[in-house]
Amino acid sequence: MATKTYFAATGRRKNSVARVRIAEGTGTVTVNGRPFAAYFPRESNRLIIMQPLELAKLDAKIDVFVNVNGGGLSGQAGAIRHGISRALVSIDETLKKDIKKAGFLTRDARMRERKKYGRKRARRRFQFTKR
Repeated sequence: MATKTYFAATGRRKNSVARVRIAEGTGTVTVNGRPFAAYFPRESNRLIIMQPLELAKLDAKIDVFVNVNGGGLSGQAGAIRHGISRALVSIDETLKKDIKKAGFLTRDARMRERKKYGRKRARRRFQFTKR
């Protein structure tokens, strides 16, 4: 029995962490044991996930297995894209230039701002009444 060679990487976005494994296959993407079309109902999130594979022209040749947790669906989609990009670079170093130019290797540092005391939310103040 031949064992598959996996390439693993970790992607992060907001509060989401995605552990990605890539192997040669038929182009299936599995997220937390489910097909990614069932896990991500929004088309925009599915497009975000497939961007690095389409850029490398490997969307029909590679199977992707993802465990993702934390955050919401948008953050998870961004984390998966980051993880897939890192795994593709570990497979083929020549892809790094194109993937980096597209901005998929850069960890998006934007986070939710914390709530401050004396405020309703992070920046929203309580309503001011003059009289």
